[in-house]
Amino acid sequence: MARGQRTARTETEIAVAGGETAVSGGDGERRGRLTGIAMMCGSGLSNQTGAALGALAFPVIGPAGVVAVRQWVAAVLLLAVARPRLRSFTARQWRPVLLLAAVFAIMNLSLYSAIDRVGLGLAVTLEFLGPLAVALAGSRRAVDLGCALVAAGGVVTLTRPQPSTDYLGIGLGLLAAVCWASYILLNGTIGRRLPGAEGSAAAAGISGLLFVPVGIVVLLHRPPTVGALVCAAVAGVLSSAVPFLSDVQALRRVPARFFGIFMSVNPVLAAVVGLVVLGESLTWSAWAAIAAVVVSNAVSVLASGRRAG
Repeated sequence: MARGQRTARTETEIAVAGGETAVSGGDGERRGRLTGIAMMCGSGLSNQTGAALGALAFPVIGPAGVVAVRQWVAAVLLLAVARPRLRSFTARQWRPVLLLAAVFAIMNLSLYSAIDRVGLGLAVTLEFLGPLAVALAGSRRAVDLGCALVAAGGVVTLTRPQPSTDYLGIGLGLLAAVCWASYILLNGTIGRRLPGAEGSAAAAGISGLLFVPVGIVVLLHRPPTVGALVCAAVAGVLSSAVPFLSDVQALRRVPARFFGIFMSVNPVLAAVVGLVVLGESLTWSAWAAIAAVVVSNAVSVLASGRRAG
């Protein structure tokens, strides 16, 4: 069998088509699904913790500087861990890798720029439209559609977006949404076409190269401090390297539509990180929104389990 056609096999045979995952093998499939859920939880918690730390560097090097350092650190770590054999990649494998590299670079820069212009609440809400669209487009079941809409309502309530006439900021938030949806679908494709984390590592390396000129210009105009570089570097590990490794593995185990619904836990995790790390308080409406998101994801998990059974 050609190398480009090999993928990691477990005791369950996984084949993804049109955003759905067809699986066989009851116990193995359940274990795979639970492993995928654990990976998504770990990815989200790591991502939000890194984002909170990276934001501390904004006053010194700005969003673009933080994103540049994040991309560089993620590229070095992922290339060292996965050691992709780039010369053996086929054209069919390179296409999604190159697209993911561009998506990853644009997604982070557009989101941070949107936050800077329209605020965290509206930016996060706009970005969540991406995974929500994946969830809605990939499902034909009423329970999945209902869970996605309930989760969306919880995200809106939790982030409390405010009206804005900054159309550029709104456009950047919507661009981040498109990138997040593309990120989900491309990671699924890469997980099928390349073994391990080779595709993710290659995409991270190319994305890091794309930010070399951006980072040089930003850091020359805004000289960094040691503290700012450390915060941005930690953000690169927690918000880029860890999610990159986790998400591609999770999408080998769960359908893209389920992944899209589960992404609604990110604002919840951000609220929890803010409560624990920054001492931010939560209102009763925020707790209600968290409960709505958690319940909608639990229902989606249970429904997915019954359908597979």
